[in-house]
Amino acid sequence: MNENYYKLTDIGINLTDSAFDSDREQVIADAFDTGVKRLLITGTTAAESEQAINLCKEHSNSLFCTAGVHPHYSKEFSPDVRQALVDLIKNPEVLAVGETGLDFNRNFSTPEQQIYAFEQQLELACNANLPLFLHERDAHTKQIEMLRHFRDQTAGGVAHCFTGNRQELYNYLDLDLYIGITGWICDERRGSELLGLIKDIPVERLLLETDAPYLIPRDIKPKPKSRRNLPCYLPHILETAARARNTDPAELALQTEENAERLFRFNQT
Repeated sequence: MNENYYKLTDIGINLTDSAFDSDREQVIADAFDTGVKRLLITGTTAAESEQAINLCKEHSNSLFCTAGVHPHYSKEFSPDVRQALVDLIKNPEVLAVGETGLDFNRNFSTPEQQIYAFEQQLELACNANLPLFLHERDAHTKQIEMLRHFRDQTAGGVAHCFTGNRQELYNYLDLDLYIGITGWICDERRGSELLGLIKDIPVERLLLETDAPYLIPRDIKPKPKSRRNLPCYLPHILETAARARNTDPAELALQTEENAERLFRFNQT
């Protein structure tokens, strides 16, 4: 566990995932004990978004969430699902629309189904004046095209769990989006390119997340017995990012908190 103490917000955690069913409250308590004072729970379906809202109500002022349909589940998007999301995002705990976007890698839903569901959620975000919580994999060109079309109407957003290349990074930055960095940068196998790119992210656009229970930082020492990622590991991600940027982690912690507040408007709920 990290010995330093920073006040942080984990802007992306899948806290409704079944991996947390046996000890969810302990996971939350451990996060708070390590300085991760706020958690933004990711909504991936209408049903899980509703579960996230209920969980937030049990931890007011500390837990918040998004509401949306992940591209994997786009085939389930219907007028009824859209109306469910319209109702869900009226809850003050919901600070963003998503996780939404395009994923042409696995295609659990067809590209056409994904494009339809993404467009619907772009419209919802614009109507509700909420930022977007964005997913993208192997669909960058189409995603950027759609985001550009809605750019002037949206309240911004974050490219969640960014793992792309330099040009993709600049494309998102050109749309005034924030960039979410996970424990991917702690992976010497897959994260080396991103680790080199992190200096190119303007400090006022950088956000930190775990994407727990996925993407546990590989270089945590001592190595955890479980491969399950946890929000209490966020300080480790912060310190890795700070080293790569050659900056003080405490200063970076303050800046990323300002960034999270600016985008998600936590104090206005």
